[in-house]
Amino acid sequence: MLIVYGIPNCDTVKKTLNWFKANGTNYQFHDYKKQGITREKLENWLGQTNWTTLLNRAGTTFKNLSEEQKATIQDADSALAFLLENTSAIKRPVVERDGQIIKIGWKPEGI
Repeated sequence: MLIVYGIPNCDTVKKTLNWFKANGTNYQFHDYKKQGITREKLENWLGQTNWTTLLNRAGTTFKNLSEEQKATIQDADSALAFLLENTSAIKRPVVERDGQIIKIGWKPEGI
């Protein structure tokens, strides 16, 4: 079964979930805002992808940081600490199957 990680008011997450529903794809939704995210899960993801892919630099959470704050996020460890405190800055959605990332962001190709 697929697990879709994100926040429900995100347009990209909404598109993803609507596509899955329309195509009869079984999935579970994990809401960062309500359920949080564990250090272990983020470490697992960072073992599968680069931290620069997982960090949503286009979102308001990141854009609202000062230049000094942005400059402190410069490697996987600093990104991990930031993402644990700011789950809205995780690129959305992260789609996972059996613990493996199959998509970050959304385009239906490859599902």
